Formats: sequence, C-alpha cells, structure tokens
Amino acid sequence: MLPQPVKKLGKQTLQFAQPPVILSSSCIVGPMEGKGPYGKAFDYVLEDTLFGEKTWEKAESKMLREAIKLSIQKVNLAPADIDFMLAGDLLNQIVAANFAAREITIPFLGLYGACSTMVEGLGVASVLIDGGFAHRVVVGVSSHHNTAERQYRFPTEQGGQRPMWAQWTVTGAGSALLVKEGSGPVITHLTVGQVIDLGVKDANDMGTCMAPAAADTIIRHFQDLGRQPADYDLILSGDLGSVGLKITKELLKIEGFETENNFTDCGVMIYAPEQDTHAGGSGCGCSAVMVCGPILKRMTEGIYRRILVVGTGALLSPLTVNQGESVPAIAHAVVIEAQDLR
Repeated sequence: MLPQPVKKLGKQTLQFAQPPVILSSSCIVGPMEGKGPYGKAFDYVLEDTLFGEKTWEKAESKMLREAIKLSIQKVNLAPADIDFMLAGDLLNQIVAANFAAREITIPFLGLYGACSTMVEGLGVASVLIDGGFAHRVVVGVSSHHNTAERQYRFPTEQGGQRPMWAQWTVTGAGSALLVKEGSGPVITHLTVGQVIDLGVKDANDMGTCMAPAAADTIIRHFQDLGRQPADYDLILSGDLGSVGLKITKELLKIEGFETENNFTDCGVMIYAPEQDTHAGGSGCGCSAVMVCGPILKRMTEGIYRRILVVGTGALLSPLTVNQGESVPAIAHAVVIEAQDLR
C-alpha cells in the first residue's frame, strides 16, 4: 500500500495544521456592481468602466493591481514584505494578472481556474504557508464585463441579444492577504475539485455547465470530513447564478444533503433583480469581491463563524467552443472559520 499524505483527508481534502490567517482583504468594483445590494461594502466603486485608462483590458489590470496593493497597505506592509503573489483572470494568457505583476515587485505565480481562480488561489496560498514555504502570500483576481464579452462572445458595440439563462460578467477585482500568524479568520481546509464535463455545449449556459462540478466537490468535501450542511453557517458558491444554484441544490438533495437554508451564490447576491442581469453575475471577480468585501466583513462581525466557499469555473475558450467542444467545469472549496472555533 502506498503511504498516505498526513494532511490529506479522504480523497480530495487537505487539512491545514497551522491554518493561515486572512489578515486583510480588499475589493474594487465597477459602477453597475456599486449600484447593487452590497455597493457600500466594497472598498472602491469606479465612476466608469475605463478607470482612467484607454482600454478595458488596461482598466481590468489596473483594478487588480490596485486591489492587491490596497490589501497590503491596509496592514501597513509593503510589497517587499510579501513572499509571493498569486493572481489570475479570464483573459488569454492571464494578461491582466501578468501586467499587474509587472508593476508590483513580488515573486509571482499566475493561476487560471476560470471563475474558480480566487478559491484556487486561497488554497494554493494556504498550502505554501502551512507547508512552511512562505509567511505572507497575497492573492488577487479580476474580471471585467467588457473584456470578457469581447473575448468570449461579441464586442459590446454589436449589442448582441443574451439568452435569459446567461450571466453578466462582474467588473471587479478582489484581493486577500494570507499570513502565518495574526488576527482574523483562518482557512482550515481545501477541497480540490475534479474536472467534470457532462456535455453542455452552450457557452451562455455556464450555470448548467458548472453545477455538476460544484455538487461533486461539495459532496466530496462532506464525505472527506464527515460533515453535513448544517455544520456551516453559510455555503457560498462562486458564480453558479440562479440557474446553476437551483440545479446544484437539487443534485445535493438527491445525495441526501439538504442545503435550502444556508446555501446561496455570489452571482445571485451581487446584483439586484431590477438590474436585469438575467441569471446573475459571473466572472473571476464575482466571488472575489463578494468574499473579500461583505462576506469577510460579516465574519469579523461574528455573523458567520464557519463558511464553505466553493469557487466554480467553466473551462472554455472561444476556440474550443467554435470547434464544437463541450464545456468542462471545475470547483474548489475552502473552509474559512473564526479562529476560536479551532
């Protein structure tokens, strides 16, 4: 029999011996997100989608750069004090993150997990810190409605009609600073997801595409830890939207997990119904700004004591979609707890 990792529980879950502390977090959002229900919980709301730049792509990279800098500055640190920066986005070759890293002199690891990238980053940062490879790691991701539309669908100038099951890519960037020791919520577990592909080919229907991956990771998390949904004050998915959230709840119920009372989705939360985003929000920035803004704020206020954050990502590209490929999906999960629960 092969030796088993000492910090691994079950098939896919890691348990951190010294859970990293989320020392600070920050978030920057676009004008539309600022008009949503949580607008006052974000650090900075842009006046327009260009953020003083000539292109939307430069605006996105600037959002990410400023969010990362802000999370470091909030605790009176400088980039030189940070061991590693982990960042990613939705654009080809994660250029928003690469160009942000060009301006911030921190050793950099670029990540891509589509809209699951923030949770992936939190997980990898936790591994680095718990493994003794770093004391301070900053994580950041971004997305921008107009850059995503231009890359994945059509230029916004064309005014293409979106189906009702489509989601609206969030314009926003979120960042969190994880440290070995300090005051704040801690990350205790990471459940690494598997790529799930049930053959969905509609690139607009990301909720249906991602739901099976979300359910698979959540079920595996419960099985690996021997837990139930009631063990969490909140189960929060990244950007399933209203379509994907409903499907995921149904899949969990089939497996005996009732989540009706404490499971919701960042894409459902971030916009008000009257903003007419159809199925809700999506994009790397969706879960990032919600977690790094209102959710962590509620944890510091004691409203939430233990939450499960499930980042969901549709692993598509325009190239593969145009070639008739289906859309694979991934979901990763981290447990964030108040320190005194350990």
